[in-house]
Amino acid sequence: MNSFSGKTVLVCGAARSGLASARLLKRLGARVTVQDLKDEASLADEVKILNEMDVPCIFGRNPHEKEAPAYDLLVLSPGVPSDLPFVEEARKLGKPVWGEIELAYVCCRAPVIAITGTNGKTTTTALVGAIVKKKYPGAETVGNIGVPFADKVCGLTETDYAVAEISSFQLETAVTFKPYIAAILNITPDHLNRHKTFENYAAVKEHIFKNQGPEEFAVLNFDDPFCVKAAGRISSRVVFFSGSQVLREGVYRQGDGLYVAMPGSDPEKIIDTGELQIFGRHNIENALAAIACGLCAGVPSDLARDALREFTGVEHRIEFVMELNGIKYYNDSKATNTDAAIKSVQAIEQPIILIAGGSDKGADFGGWVKTFQGRVKRIIVLGEVADKIIDTCKAYNFYAFDRVKSMKDAVALAYREAERGDCVLLSPACASFDMFDNYEQRGRIFKQLVAELGE
Repeated sequence: MNSFSGKTVLVCGAARSGLASARLLKRLGARVTVQDLKDEASLADEVKILNEMDVPCIFGRNPHEKEAPAYDLLVLSPGVPSDLPFVEEARKLGKPVWGEIELAYVCCRAPVIAITGTNGKTTTTALVGAIVKKKYPGAETVGNIGVPFADKVCGLTETDYAVAEISSFQLETAVTFKPYIAAILNITPDHLNRHKTFENYAAVKEHIFKNQGPEEFAVLNFDDPFCVKAAGRISSRVVFFSGSQVLREGVYRQGDGLYVAMPGSDPEKIIDTGELQIFGRHNIENALAAIACGLCAGVPSDLARDALREFTGVEHRIEFVMELNGIKYYNDSKATNTDAAIKSVQAIEQPIILIAGGSDKGADFGGWVKTFQGRVKRIIVLGEVADKIIDTCKAYNFYAFDRVKSMKDAVALAYREAERGDCVLLSPACASFDMFDNYEQRGRIFKQLVAELGE
């Protein structure tokens, strides 16, 4: 591990990622300060943890530019913009500016499998973790999936793997980060409120390959135009996957089977789609990507098959909650953009009472609303972007909508509107930060409210 003993480090952001960074740095002997824009009263639990670690804090403000020289290193949490004035000043002074992923990477002895893309990251990362763990029992699934990389890195050895979900925000602060296997699942517009343009967003995603060379692997979606173009710009060994085309080399779907084709050998069927416990075309693509990552990591086909058969999905991604009076309830709070929400609407076969809305990420809701025809009976909207969704519905002549003020009101109204054979689907198509701490809290509150309907 790099030597951090005696270094002064400012960790920006006191949430999960920031706390993990602070813990790791303290363990390595650094002199750590944690900063957060929220005031101390809003961070009572975090303050308690930091006090126990004897870490000084700056609350309620960003550091001043004149404070930048006091630190040898800045570590930014994913939610902290990387272009703030004090961050820019630190760069001018030659101070390294990292994220938690970069920090953990430079301390990691295990090879890394890194998975990014607009949609499917969490499911694919969890599935790759399950596949890799069949051969490498000490492997850890970390990153944007909810388990900070920095909290697990010290327990990993050269014979393990770190399987990491990586967001565009985390890639902004990647410097030397070089995964042994890197995957981009797909690229569609998202986070434009931060990245400004699709081109900027896509370029940040492509950074996942920037330090790779001929010894590393790049897993790419053959059905995604951006991924196909990116293949010509990277130096690592490309492995394609496709849900729509038979590949001479790579991982693909043909009929009801998922196959691997390698040079010099006949295609091998890994599994039938009917054996999977996750449903929807998007999850077929996730499974193909996971098979490709496992293949690059040297996991035998029979072990990959076992993991695929056993995998039941992840929390908050088209997660079945319960059935009540012939109505099924699904939690898809992880659908924080329109592309993910479209896939969810298309995956559900029953008529849908849809609960959606949240904070605005600059998305165009037109393509999403167009998928409602013949699938969505009614949409119940909430959050700061409710009016924008309603205006889009009107523009596409979809008038079966209601606006509510809270998730409690949304669940109650959905219960009244749904009929036997319908499903109630929380698939917001928006971020959660206007009303909730994160999408996990939003999903768990939804599940709690649904459970109370049956009491």
